[in-house]
Amino acid sequence: MRRAINPTIVIAVSGFLSGMVYRHFFDLPIEASVFNYLRSGLHAMGIALAGWGVHLYFTSRRSAWVSKWPLLTDLAMRSAIMALVVAVTALGLEVVLNEQWIKVSWLTDAFPRIVALSFFGALFVGAVYELTRLVGNRVLFNVALGRYRVPVREERVLMFLDLAGSTSLAESMGELRVQNLLTRFFHDIDDAIVAHGGEVHAYVGDEVIVTWPLDAGMSGGRCIDCFFAIADTIVAKADSYRQAFGMVPNFRAGLHAGPVVISECGNSRRQLAYFGDTVNVTARLQEYCKEAGRNLLVSGDLLRHVRPNPKLLVEPLGHAQLRGRAAAIEVFAVQRRA
Repeated sequence: MRRAINPTIVIAVSGFLSGMVYRHFFDLPIEASVFNYLRSGLHAMGIALAGWGVHLYFTSRRSAWVSKWPLLTDLAMRSAIMALVVAVTALGLEVVLNEQWIKVSWLTDAFPRIVALSFFGALFVGAVYELTRLVGNRVLFNVALGRYRVPVREERVLMFLDLAGSTSLAESMGELRVQNLLTRFFHDIDDAIVAHGGEVHAYVGDEVIVTWPLDAGMSGGRCIDCFFAIADTIVAKADSYRQAFGMVPNFRAGLHAGPVVISECGNSRRQLAYFGDTVNVTARLQEYCKEAGRNLLVSGDLLRHVRPNPKLLVEPLGHAQLRGRAAAIEVFAVQRRA
């Protein structure tokens, strides 16, 4: 819900300003009074918020009934419903703000434009939204700017998090049921990742790779807090997991920080790829969790940049020789204090 507050304010203000612009260009100059401009602004703001409300509904879990349809059918349904809601809202606001019955001239002139703009605007916004869901909004923005057309070296924090025991689960539950479990798990933890400033780089089998820029904002340890927020999310949904799958997901993660080379790769399908020792170390650190018997391991390099929450216990495990790497790294286990 908090994630929707700031966009809602932006939508409301943008709608209000759009209504005033619409009044300036489409209405008669004789009607250019302060009251009429305010009324047009409120009218457009109400329409914009109604459309935003429909968008929020269709991006929540309550809209699972339509998200299972083919994408084109999904977009058409969303757009039609949004146009209908906007049309009803526009009619109601016209009566309330003008304090009179709707004029025939408004019904034949302005109203069809509002409905048409609502439908095609919703179609466009829905298509852009689905595109950002496929590649990520930050990735889409950076690709559009051409930032990674040539390899770029950046300081990053990486977290590799995977579902524990997925191989044995596939044997006991079947591959399709385990995939349903993974789909549900990745969906449920997404809010915690976004709330802590993380960006999902990729899903690889039963593993998710999350990244953060290594900047001053990381000093508060939100990358570490993200892991425990994910744990809280799964605990809160434990009963529903037991009902659906007969178990509650258990997971492990490794966190590391350092330089990463980022570049666009491919031609027929382009994507951002991460290269470098930091990526390899994080992957091996996550694998080492099983050997160490811990759910979260972090590197000494990360802790040189990050101050963990005082409520967390950081236990040094010494230097570990990770698979495929000659140099040992300093490893720490992190858990909540009792």
